[in-house]
Amino acid sequence: MARPVGVITGASAGIGTELARVFAAHGHDLVLVARREDRLQALADEIASQGRPRPVVLGLDLSQPGIGGRLGEALAAAGVEPQYMVNNAGFGLWGATTKLSRDEQLAMVDLNVRTLVDLSVAFTESLARHRGGILNVASVAAFMPGPYMAVYYASKAFVLSFSGALRAELAASGIRVTTLCPGPVPTEFQARAGGVPNQDRGGVLKRTAHEVALEGYRGLMAGKAIVTPGWANKLVTFFPRLLPRAFLAGQIAKVQAR
Repeated sequence: MARPVGVITGASAGIGTELARVFAAHGHDLVLVARREDRLQALADEIASQGRPRPVVLGLDLSQPGIGGRLGEALAAAGVEPQYMVNNAGFGLWGATTKLSRDEQLAMVDLNVRTLVDLSVAFTESLARHRGGILNVASVAAFMPGPYMAVYYASKAFVLSFSGALRAELAASGIRVTTLCPGPVPTEFQARAGGVPNQDRGGVLKRTAHEVALEGYRGLMAGKAIVTPGWANKLVTFFPRLLPRAFLAGQIAKVQAR
């Protein structure tokens, strides 16, 4: 039988890197997937240096169509199959929706939505066989409209809705599905989105990538539906349910525009 592993996408930086470290620290064999293979190799070396099995490294462009099939072939060639599927790969863009590149925004939909769906459903047989689960990384942005990051916020709202529905469908098969919804986390995300990286942004909402990864892992293992790290972020996800969406969108637009 193929060896069960945790597959972590977007493991080359930020929350993905910390998820790999947390899973490895808890004894899981891993497959690390991202475009920047050099970073994955360095992370695999780090994990191996701590006396743990060296992760399999796959340098793949996850935004390409048919990635589920190509990843499946690569896993089979390595003699492994998923026990846990961690869909962390994604990015955002900041700016007026009509001014941003349409191609880049559609690429964001491809990675944040299409690829996540592909990889969430591609390996359910092995996930069920090993009584494993799926960890889909969304955001507190999933709970509200996001002017000036409209496509990113909408993509995370999709992840939250899709993951909740998939969780109900897969419950009978023993597959856990958890949605991780972090708030501000100092990573490369801000620079990629077109903003200025600032390690002090976020105030009481801010959590480190390690804190987010650890809470996400624990939530998945406990079978939680949604994990929102930090009490302040939990409040952020609660209040949008009480406010009219048009009012909320207007207020967020003012903040984002600044």
